[in-house]
Amino acid sequence: MNKPYVILVGSASGIGKSTVAAELAKKLGIKHLIETDFIREVVRGVIGSEYAPALHKSSFNAYKTLRNQKKFDDKEELINAGFVEHSSFVIPAIEKVICRAIADYDDVIIEGVHLIPGLINTEKFKKFASIFFFILSSDKENHKERFVKRAMQIHRGGKQLEYFNENRTIHNFLIRRANENGVKVVETETIKGTVQNMITSITGVCDTILLKNTVDELADVVDIIINKHGGTIEDVTYLVSGFKEPLKRKVNASSPKKTEKFIESLQKKPNVRKDFEHLYNLSKNVRGNKICASSSEVLDEIIKDLDEKGFVYKNNNHS
Repeated sequence: MNKPYVILVGSASGIGKSTVAAELAKKLGIKHLIETDFIREVVRGVIGSEYAPALHKSSFNAYKTLRNQKKFDDKEELINAGFVEHSSFVIPAIEKVICRAIADYDDVIIEGVHLIPGLINTEKFKKFASIFFFILSSDKENHKERFVKRAMQIHRGGKQLEYFNENRTIHNFLIRRANENGVKVVETETIKGTVQNMITSITGVCDTILLKNTVDELADVVDIIINKHGGTIEDVTYLVSGFKEPLKRKVNASSPKKTEKFIESLQKKPNVRKDFEHLYNLSKNVRGNKICASSSEVLDEIIKDLDEKGFVYKNNNHS
């Protein structure tokens, strides 16, 4: 019997997690979508402000309730400490919701700012559920623009915009904690692209394909895999003559914007380009690419398009 899905979608306020989570639930046919803000309200009804003042503030201004604020080295450390204090009251209740979903064998998506990598214990659920944890990321300009649009369109977000620097500090804290705890960070460039990336991680299939291309042709390879089909390149293996073991690099390339910047750096930074050309020459322009896609059909389309461009190495054993 397959295990139920438990999908956690976290981010700072104003990144777009509610919209992303709703679209993800729609695509996967998951009926249970829960916001941690609702869970927090239940906890507030049980624990009064006199016992947990940080809980009764927002995530971005909970730091104001902390005692001995002078012991923190800077304001960012203070903001993050208040955020952790605020979230620590909500996380036990979130874990109870996960336990209930598992007991009822229900798929569930939980989204909210309170999902802090390393603080919520996902390991204890992996035996009983297919658990996926994502932290959404956005650059500073897009993050602020979302707050402004929210305030203008639905007359919300003004308070969050007032505390934008605090929200941005929390954003950076969550990204750092995600990287430290092996939680996938997903760039929110577009709703469609973000959801596609997440679905690839949840239901996708992967295969290692041998490709042969030059550094100049790398942009075309990336365009087919990431831009056209929404796939990801998880790692790259260089088959270097004279080495007993191939050279392996973790890539985790999935963001069109980031891969575009990398391709641009090859054109603008001669030293970076020279290093890549040297590595490509050592491997005779042949390397293994672990490519992941949202389904086997999409993966087949990626391979077909790469082959039509002449990038699939003909000694490749892929059927």
